[in-house]
Amino acid sequence: MLDYKEIVTKHYALGMSGSEIARMMGVSKSGVNDFLRAFERCEGLTFPMPEGITNYGIAEKVYGKSPGEGVRDTSYELPDFQDVNNKMENRDNMTLVFLWNRYTRKCRAEEKKPYQYRQFCELYSKWCEENYETAHFNAVIAQTMEVDFAGKTFNLIDNVTGEISKIVVFVAILPYSQYIYAEGMVSTKEPQWIEVNNHALQYFGGVPSIVVCDNCKQAVTANKDWIEPVLNKDYAEWADHNHTAILPAKVRKPKYKSSVENAVGILEKGLFHDLEERKYFRLDQFNQDLWKKLDELNNAPFKKKEHNRHYYWEEERLELMALPSMQYQYMERSIAKVSSDFHVRFDNAYYSIDKAFVHKQVVIRATDTVVKIYGMDGTFLYEWPRATHKGQWSTDPKHLPKDYQEYAEWNSTYFLRKAAVIGSSTVDVINAVLRSRTIEVQTYRMCVGILNFSKKYGKAVLEECCRQALEVDRPTYSYIKNSVSSVADDMSTEQHVSENINARNQGALAMDTKKMDVDRLLSRSHDLAQSSRKEASDEQDE
Repeated sequence: MLDYKEIVTKHYALGMSGSEIARMMGVSKSGVNDFLRAFERCEGLTFPMPEGITNYGIAEKVYGKSPGEGVRDTSYELPDFQDVNNKMENRDNMTLVFLWNRYTRKCRAEEKKPYQYRQFCELYSKWCEENYETAHFNAVIAQTMEVDFAGKTFNLIDNVTGEISKIVVFVAILPYSQYIYAEGMVSTKEPQWIEVNNHALQYFGGVPSIVVCDNCKQAVTANKDWIEPVLNKDYAEWADHNHTAILPAKVRKPKYKSSVENAVGILEKGLFHDLEERKYFRLDQFNQDLWKKLDELNNAPFKKKEHNRHYYWEEERLELMALPSMQYQYMERSIAKVSSDFHVRFDNAYYSIDKAFVHKQVVIRATDTVVKIYGMDGTFLYEWPRATHKGQWSTDPKHLPKDYQEYAEWNSTYFLRKAAVIGSSTVDVINAVLRSRTIEVQTYRMCVGILNFSKKYGKAVLEECCRQALEVDRPTYSYIKNSVSSVADDMSTEQHVSENINARNQGALAMDTKKMDVDRLLSRSHDLAQSSRKEASDEQDE
């Protein structure tokens, strides 16, 4: 119930407008303005008001009756609302319609008069206000955005393979105006979660003071006592970037985000029915249809109050905080070790860091455009533009020691000495690789890769592969990598085959060659045949 006395006093004594009063009292602007218009039309009450008049008295004069006026008709059977409330709280997917149907069946069986469904709901609501402690949050303009996923999913069909994947719908709402935003997603991982939250703020045209979310893993890591929830790092940084605060709802307490729960219900019982009758082969096709339907919903008039969602949003967006100049970008996080070439590897690219951190671990945080490197204690070290292709090297000469040939564990002398053990062709290939880059340290990993092939295929194979690489003027890591296995196959000799056969036959029984003589085998076969015929003849005589 509005504080009518305070509204009248602020408007007539202080000259405040309906919007200013609503903002100060944290109530609906339309509710305040509707009352002021009704007060001006009231002939039995003017300002200043009679001394001692109460809010109930004002309501009776202005609206013709007091709130809660009326006496219950005892001819109707009063439902057991305590039992109704227990079932609503403790049983999944329980509805008032189901409980009302059960109540009416019981009344008819006992020949008692049941309430109609609308009266049943009104009485239950009043019982909750009087008997059940609930957390009721007044919708304050521009204060809150509630976000959640819809339970209903849609099919996305791959038009080539026919494979079906799921579209999950993200829903956001401003409780004051009830203005709704929704977007389909094929992935609900952190990058996509951050992206749809950015889109919601853009759609609403500003940033609310609080974002109320469910306890999904994209937003909350732990929420045991609700007082000190542990937020997902990316979502917490998103909130800091937008100067808002994350307030997760209590676990399994949907009333703490009742507006978005209601919005999900409106979508699932309304426009989702139209969408599920269509087939979708592209996500953007689904979202275009969803947004078209959403515009119709936001511009449709309310059933129980004036205007529509868009009308109240026009008022609310003026009170939202301004959007930041740049959207928050999701950060990929990784821990890497600085190699002997003074570079760290991230997403198949290489970034240099100061020589002081060689062999130490560092933290990498990357967006789509920037790679930032930090020490393990959080100290910022360096920032690089993100590589545009795999294998790209980004090197600042200042990160390298003046004489890294002597300083580094890896250097040209080290690799050439390793190559000399294998052969002259390998030395020539390593020399060519070392000279292939302006900054020599960028070639060290390739040198390691080439020399490591000798462990898998043998020194002779690697030497021959390097000889062939020089012959075709392609002394590169890629050529060696792609051809060394073929060279190994071609170099299989009769000796290798013989060794394989001997190993396979090891432990077999050696047979005397005389036993395999052809004449001996034929003679034995003839004797066996004569013996068989004689035995058959003897059996006939008997």
